[in-house]
Amino acid sequence: MTGCMALVLCVAALTAWTISADAKELSITTIKQEPYTMSKGAELEGYCIDLISELSKKLGFKYKVHLVKDNRYGSMDSSGNWNGMIGEVIKGEADLAVAPLTLTAVREQYVDMTTPFMQTGIGFILRKDLASEESTFSLLAPFSTDMWVGVLIAFLLTGLCIFLVGRISPTEWAEPDTEGHSFTLLHSFWYITGALTLQGAGPHPKALSGRLISAIWWLFAVLLLACYFGNFSSLMHSNNKHISIKGFEELANQDVMDYGTVEAGSTMMFFKHSNNPVYRRIYQHMERKKSYVSSMEEGVRRAQEGDFAFIGEAVSLDLAVARYCKLTRSQEVIGMRGYSVAAPLGSPLVKNLTNAILQLSESGDLTCLQDKWWASSCLGADGSHASDALQPHDLQGLFLLLGLGLAVGLLLAVLELLSKARNQAKDGKKSCCSVLTSELKGRFGSGGESTEQDNSDKSKA
Repeated sequence: MTGCMALVLCVAALTAWTISADAKELSITTIKQEPYTMSKGAELEGYCIDLISELSKKLGFKYKVHLVKDNRYGSMDSSGNWNGMIGEVIKGEADLAVAPLTLTAVREQYVDMTTPFMQTGIGFILRKDLASEESTFSLLAPFSTDMWVGVLIAFLLTGLCIFLVGRISPTEWAEPDTEGHSFTLLHSFWYITGALTLQGAGPHPKALSGRLISAIWWLFAVLLLACYFGNFSSLMHSNNKHISIKGFEELANQDVMDYGTVEAGSTMMFFKHSNNPVYRRIYQHMERKKSYVSSMEEGVRRAQEGDFAFIGEAVSLDLAVARYCKLTRSQEVIGMRGYSVAAPLGSPLVKNLTNAILQLSESGDLTCLQDKWWASSCLGADGSHASDALQPHDLQGLFLLLGLGLAVGLLLAVLELLSKARNQAKDGKKSCCSVLTSELKGRFGSGGESTEQDNSDKSKA
């Protein structure tokens, strides 16, 4: 009998709440933070706004959203008074607080909180150049990978062009049938390698075409080396205070970079009440340096400026990394926690809200909302220039100059050969094409190779 009466009372309480919820417009407090709540003209939009809309559809309540007056999440001062969104809920100024509000034991004592609608942890963000680990191949750092590939291609093409000019030009190789060929393929690459070390490697080209290619390659090599050593010096100067930070222990052990979190937030309380010696040192550093920030936006801004690591909720930091390409988040995530909806103690809303959040999670709606508002798009004109290494487009003019020089040199060599073939055709009363074909066979055929081998044998003898 007692159980039946209790069941009747529960049904009556639920019915009364439903009627009052339909009649009463719920006051919901939130805080402006991208992408949870953002201004769009006179209205608000964001993840939390969409979440409130989905919850209202599930439970059938009307609501009105307002921003928290003091722009704080909620913490208790020394006199026991709460501020921020938690304070508004406790004082009855709001029926619900829907925001990236961390579920903590202290808050749970003063307000009722639903099951988390989002799971996260604590991480930190900083500039990529400060987080990167020093490479063993730092000598390659002045140029990007694409740049090194471009230099290798330029080296191979120039060596091949020197070799072809040495074969084609009559000034370089006047009599293929009787003379040896100076510019073999191996010597051609050795010759241009000498230019890269600013040393000569004879014999030098005699033809105008060969000299033109040599001059262009020497100019290319000198300017390339100047760019390399200039950027190398700059990188070494910027790395004088370089540190590699991948986790909280490395962050606590260094004193070059400052770090902090949102003042009086749940992240600060985590470090304050932690018994872990590393986390205690992090809290003591923030207290000593007063390196707290007033908001998430200020922390992200300071992290972009450099020499500052902003500690916060990992899911919020992921958004900053998606928006600003110069930033990176630590791989280490500690203190796993969740974001929950807060309501006054004893509120009948909590049970129904928890059930609705679980339904949204199981149906995948919460995942869809997160995908919608956490889309990656790097902002800022410097997003694509995160690395200080020189890119091929930075020296585009130099590569074009080399390509033009190689093309003109080959053209001159061909014109020299055509001129010789024409003169021989006139003297021997033969067709120019037959003389030219004979010349090319002698320079690139087996005859030229056997002549070179014979000359080599004679020199050895």
